Amino acid sequence: MAGLNTVLKKTFVAMITLLTAAIGSMPTLATDRSIILQSTTSTANSGLYEYLLPIFEKKTGIKVKIVAVGTGQAIKNAQNGDGDVLLVHAKADEEQLIAAGYGGPRFDVMYNDFVIVGPPSDPAKIAGMRDAAAALKKVAVAKAVFVSRGDNSGTHKKETQLWSIAGADPKKDSGGWYREIGSGMGTTLNAAHGMGAYTVTDRATWISFKNRGDLKIVVEGDIELFNQYGVMLVSPKRFSHVKAAEGQAFIDWMLSKVGQDAIGSYEIGGQQLFFPNAK
Repeated sequence: MAGLNTVLKKTFVAMITLLTAAIGSMPTLATDRSIILQSTTSTANSGLYEYLLPIFEKKTGIKVKIVAVGTGQAIKNAQNGDGDVLLVHAKADEEQLIAAGYGGPRFDVMYNDFVIVGPPSDPAKIAGMRDAAAALKKVAVAKAVFVSRGDNSGTHKKETQLWSIAGADPKKDSGGWYREIGSGMGTTLNAAHGMGAYTVTDRATWISFKNRGDLKIVVEGDIELFNQYGVMLVSPKRFSHVKAAEGQAFIDWMLSKVGQDAIGSYEIGGQQLFFPNAK
């Protein structure tokens, strides 16, 4: 019996040794250091992230996965907890999201501006105007074809605001001279080009857009066309899966001198697309 016990003990020790060795040889699961950034088509389509993110990822080891949609959809996604960081351009809506407890705090990160583009024939005779709302009023009076994103994006919100200032209601002519296409900025510019129409676009997308045809900027320089971008963390208190540490690291980098300098140095054809203004 004693001999049997000795054999069993040796067998048990051998099994434990083999199990320990097997566990030790298993690959260690790497911590997933990645975040989801809910952002706008204007920042993505401009090529800004392709320029910035390799710099950030090399510095921190954190991968950033971009979801590029209209600002309205990006905010809705953040409200559903689909993401870690939100970077968009509709400050009033961003502040509503914070007030409802879905994110924040919010930080100004950069700005550029919107412009109105149109065909060289300029049927509404608005080229050179600096009052964007007054220009749109003339478009409505002339019933000149205007293409709207119609997608609740930051650009669409700005366009809607300008129509309101102008005292015009283009929606009553939707499908006529006012064409709502419910698509992103690139598709909207393609449509405007194809229809010989006016539209509102952010300058960064306009500079990076390749299919301008004969479209040209007809209205720019109005303070109402100012375009501010803000960044915030999706609330980890509301959504426990939010990667707060990694998301905050991205925000901190964007607001840092290194990040701000990187934003300011991004150019296409010698033209700066975004202007850093973190406080």
